Amino acid sequence: MTNMRPPSKNVLLKVVILGDGNVGKSCLMNRFVSNYFDAHSFHTIGVEFLNKDLQVDQERYTLQIWDTAGQERFRALRTPFYRGTDICLLTYAIDDRQSFKTLASWRDEFLRYYDVNPERFPFIVVGTKSDLAATGHRQVTAEEVTHWCQEHHVAAFIETSAKTSDNVPTAFALAVQQWKKLERCTERELRAQGHDTIDLMKSVNLSANRNRFCCVGGNAGRPAATGQDDDDYPN
Repeated sequence: MTNMRPPSKNVLLKVVILGDGNVGKSCLMNRFVSNYFDAHSFHTIGVEFLNKDLQVDQERYTLQIWDTAGQERFRALRTPFYRGTDICLLTYAIDDRQSFKTLASWRDEFLRYYDVNPERFPFIVVGTKSDLAATGHRQVTAEEVTHWCQEHHVAAFIETSAKTSDNVPTAFALAVQQWKKLERCTERELRAQGHDTIDLMKSVNLSANRNRFCCVGGNAGRPAATGQDDDDYPN
């Protein structure tokens, strides 16, 4: 099979971050993209996006990261942007049990507006505000999240802190690794169908052959909880 991706060409991946308002989606994105944290940032209105280059396993990627408003009244503004997504981060705050309970509804909303097979799409569960765990504010355990991921066929989850930067770059690298795993499966399927040449200048459409399943499994994320006392932070 001929690999047509030039060595210097970055793979562009669209990443959508979903979750309730006030779980820290904007803080997560801004810490990753700009290494910046603002505990008093305003809630996202509609949809915002930023780009960030990332190298994972000696390959270069450009992540186009979309931060969506978590409030119900903004649904009509955010859902048109779901199509074309390569990776979806489902976020909750470890000190907010309700935000964990709504993960399924966020996943269902995404699938309703973007018709993909949930068992072969790279969903990643990301717990935010892990720095609050040391202060006794934890309401959601890693064991609960692991069980939820197994039940909903999500291959990985990780806990992060935008305040301390703990695990933030790792979360996005983990997401890319899960996407790569599915990309390799799709490439093998195309090769088995007689496609000798695959243009890798574009990301592989993981929604193709939606009724087939391979390669997703295991909990690749490694939860972490470190940090210091702090008030909750928004978005």
